[in-house]
Amino acid sequence: MTALKIFSDSHLTGTASSLLHDGASPHEIIVPKTRPASILSKPEPDPSFALADIAFGQPDVESIRNSEKLKWLHVSTAGFTRYDTPEFRMLAAERGLIVTNSSSVYSAPCAEHVFAFMLAQSRFLPAALQSQAANGDAEWLGLRGGSTSLRGQSVVILGFGAIALELVKLLAPFEMKITAMRRTPRGDEGFPTVTPEQLPSALATADHVINILPENTASLKYINTARFAEMKSGAVFHNIGRGTTVDQDDLLAALRSGHLAAAWLDVTDPEPLPAGHPLRLEPNCHITPHIAGGHGDETLTLVKHFLGNLRRYLDGTPLLDRVM
Repeated sequence: MTALKIFSDSHLTGTASSLLHDGASPHEIIVPKTRPASILSKPEPDPSFALADIAFGQPDVESIRNSEKLKWLHVSTAGFTRYDTPEFRMLAAERGLIVTNSSSVYSAPCAEHVFAFMLAQSRFLPAALQSQAANGDAEWLGLRGGSTSLRGQSVVILGFGAIALELVKLLAPFEMKITAMRRTPRGDEGFPTVTPEQLPSALATADHVINILPENTASLKYINTARFAEMKSGAVFHNIGRGTTVDQDDLLAALRSGHLAAAWLDVTDPEPLPAGHPLRLEPNCHITPHIAGGHGDETLTLVKHFLGNLRRYLDGTPLLDRVM
């Protein structure tokens, strides 16, 4: 077997790094001189990339364009925004470049995070955790009487993929009315699925709207004044997709008008939001700092996912989480 060269610019712990090198052997791991500061940072070109047959991480797009050897790119996140452009998709198609992502690593934690958002909202947890109300007084009665059950409520999921599939499993015991939006429904989803053109009627009855849309040219500020107006009064908006898919000024207006009951955000634009940003000061807007996919031994899980796909690649079997 000819040893392949695998370029990896991922930030890995000592154990995860050892696992990558040992698990990929006899193939060679190439690391750049400088890794990106974060997954959101623009990667720098590295001369060693020209040697790579496979890339694992977030490599520079121009380096991929100039490569004469690269056959497979495995993105180390669920999101692949910098590669999700018509130009890059055309490049991948022309060269036969395989592109996979790491949705399987992050889908369950992300689903659990937004499920926690939903439970916290239904049980009034932000207000209740701050309260010192005495049993029987007006504040106590308001918290107790205002709490609701998710059972029987309706939810619309924008973006149907790995996270949505995991979330549906969590919601199943609550007998919620689930509708998903996807560009082209297949009919095997197991619950109603609408196209973007059919979305307004679904939003009109949704208690919870969950945005899992990736960032691309079609999704920028997809959730805006018009979309919020289509949601029923008192709906709760959740975003674990990308901050750029929401017009945050329009979100603020929908919260201040009372049209939305609350917003729960794990992603914003920019990240993090400045301390004095109006959304941070809005009492019914709750923000976590883009941690939905996080979990213990995350980098180990990420490396194991890549190594599993490497075995499939070498065996010539279909790869998991293929996006191109």
